[in-house]
Amino acid sequence: MLYERAVFNGDPTAVETAQRDLDGVEADLALARGRILHARFLANRREDQGELTLFERAAELYGGLGDVRGEAESWFWVGIFHQVVRDDNATALPALERSYQLAEQADDRLTRSYAVRHLGFAAQADGDRDLARDRLTESVRLRQEIGFAPGVAAGLLALAELAAESGDVPGARTLLAQADVVAQASGAAGTQVWIAAARDELPPVES
Repeated sequence: MLYERAVFNGDPTAVETAQRDLDGVEADLALARGRILHARFLANRREDQGELTLFERAAELYGGLGDVRGEAESWFWVGIFHQVVRDDNATALPALERSYQLAEQADDRLTRSYAVRHLGFAAQADGDRDLARDRLTESVRLRQEIGFAPGVAAGLLALAELAAESGDVPGARTLLAQADVVAQASGAAGTQVWIAAARDELPPVES
């Protein structure tokens, strides 16, 4: 339709409108394809460089369109690629921080919750448990605000694992119990499996 408006109707805005529409479609598709490649990585643990290329392309296109929310999500996935696929927190940090800032600008609390969660994991890996706790707690709070219950359960699990790592076994047990209640209520069966595994790793209760 836009082609015909440009060619037959002489509409001077049609080409630019079409280009923006196509860039939006391409950005959405690149982000979706990248996420599917990431899911494949989680299944087989084999890196596909195309995953990073897709996420970076999505970030570029969304940025050009002024779509702050889309750009925030794309930068989050760029960070995830470096942190999860390549185990490279140093390279992941700028992307995750940019994602957080853009998500805050767009008032996208879901993407903020993901970005700050993984910033927390980076702090934990760096040995800064206080910063990690602050960031993981912020992630849980954001998810509670938007009613993302399965994400709340996963966040409580992460806090429990951090507590256990810090030697606070009673605190870890309390957080795991809270996580289990939320996971069960929200039907997050996969998270319940992770919670049970984390509980099994804790030292036994002294009689």
